[in-house]
Amino acid sequence: MTRVIIVRHGESTYNIEKRIQGRSDASELTSKGRQQAAQVKNVLANISFDAVYHSPLRRASQTAAIICDRQPEQNQFPIQKSDLLREIDLTLWEGMLSEEAKTKFSEDYRVWKGTPHRFVMMVPDGSGSVREHFPVLALYQQAERFWRELLSKHRGQTILIVAHNGINRALISTALGIEPSRYHSLQQSNCGISVLNFTGGFGETVQLESMNQTQHLGETLPSLRPKHRGIRILLVRHGETEWNRKGQFQGQIDIPLNDNGRAQAAKAQKFLQDTPIDFAVTSPMARPRETAEIILQSHPGVELDYHPGLKEISHGLWEGKFEAEIEQEFPGDLELWRTVPEQVQMPEGENLQQVFQRATAAWQDIIHQAIAQQKQTGLVVAHDATNKTLICHLLGLTGKNFWNFRQGNGAVTVIDYPAGLDGLPVLQAMNITSHLTGSIFDRTAAGAL
Repeated sequence: MTRVIIVRHGESTYNIEKRIQGRSDASELTSKGRQQAAQVKNVLANISFDAVYHSPLRRASQTAAIICDRQPEQNQFPIQKSDLLREIDLTLWEGMLSEEAKTKFSEDYRVWKGTPHRFVMMVPDGSGSVREHFPVLALYQQAERFWRELLSKHRGQTILIVAHNGINRALISTALGIEPSRYHSLQQSNCGISVLNFTGGFGETVQLESMNQTQHLGETLPSLRPKHRGIRILLVRHGETEWNRKGQFQGQIDIPLNDNGRAQAAKAQKFLQDTPIDFAVTSPMARPRETAEIILQSHPGVELDYHPGLKEISHGLWEGKFEAEIEQEFPGDLELWRTVPEQVQMPEGENLQQVFQRATAAWQDIIHQAIAQQKQTGLVVAHDATNKTLICHLLGLTGKNFWNFRQGNGAVTVIDYPAGLDGLPVLQAMNITSHLTGSIFDRTAAGAL
């Protein structure tokens, strides 16, 4: 496995001035940005990197220098600049205040925000003429080139990347197959940390283990934008069960939490205790229901609702069995489930399309009701397979991408609808487990069981 840790640069002078940065190198880290980089250094201190790559722009180079300033005996890995990690090229807007660009180029700005894959700038070509430049499409091509080069050189190694909001989003998106039209559906906070695990080269299986962790910065969850007028959903997977621990397929068998699962729920409760929550919905099954009830002990005025569409996938005749038993009774089917899950019909159970249909219908019900009732922040507690199908749906993906996302027991994922249902949802953070493990890595039980 090749493990890649992606970090956005710390707060910059242009960030606080609300200027568009792009490839401009006029911006540098603020004192807060330097402090954020030092906090990343601390949280990554025990990780042995084989190589570090960073953007040549000052704000990213400064961040990388602070993160990599270790004791001489620790600092054995090569640190390299890569032009393929430069930020998105918004040449005509760079240095402008965001509000200025929004006013001066109102139609272009609307396209940039609404259909970024169609956004075009007419830029000088150096010969007195102009050419069409599609910033987002060019950035995705750049990201793909970077992955092809990196993964061919560093198979089986651990790599650190320090770059920018836009290119980091493009890196994550191209790795997972998220279309450029969803460019704004991922977020990267200053010095937020994301973790990707590759099994091989570009185009082979990859898993987003976590995205945009900010807890090392003293920020429980990524902050809401000032003009946020929609809702925020905290999507949580239930705590561990004894069957999770043993690797026994449970599906829709109603297995309760074990002691560790209740401890995980209690840690999630403490983690979210200062986060405003004004509505909550759970799968009616025992393990998510108990998880939700424990989390809501810090929010005693919130009523817990139930939605059957959030139930775990029905594994049918696999339920109650271990992998070795399934392989013996249904030879070859487990390998299909691991490689082409969208093609698997569980014997006397469900397929992923059925889970997609009921889970996304439940999700839409929850969002519509929350907006109608003018709610702002909701807790939704469900299951591994259910949560993965929802994340795929939110990012315009299908069951083919089911294994691209990890959902640990007790993990928290943050989804915003900043413009309500008028705009696309934004995956602000995914699979936060630091409150459970004290680490940026997810060490909870694995698998859709």
